[in-house]
Amino acid sequence: MTVMNVLGNIVWIVFGGFAIAVEYFAAGIVMCLTIIGIPFGLQVFKLGALSLLPFGHRSVVVEENRGCFAFLMNVVWFFIGGVWIALTHLGLGLLFCVTIVGIPFGLQHFKLMTVAFSPFGREIVALD
Repeated sequence: MTVMNVLGNIVWIVFGGFAIAVEYFAAGIVMCLTIIGIPFGLQVFKLGALSLLPFGHRSVVVEENRGCFAFLMNVVWFFIGGVWIALTHLGLGLLFCVTIVGIPFGLQHFKLMTVAFSPFGREIVALD
């Protein structure tokens, strides 16, 4: 990680990134309490890990052989709450992009929005 990625992550954590990550991890724990919710909880943990330290990760890579299971789970995820999480990240991204200083943070929210909309069949890849 470069110095700018580290500084970006520190500022991100101070200005709300930690709160977002805690919300994701708490929701993941609640979802994992039931057997049916475990796949959704694991995806929420993926979102939480990315939302804790978003700088230094490329845009999330879509896996080639996702299969129909990932598609069906993304459809169910859409109705459970994926659309609301994505809209929250959209609103926060637009809010941060109002200022020049906030543009990098707004772009990170847009990256989180794409993962929150359909997390199944995606992989988080760190920068080389």
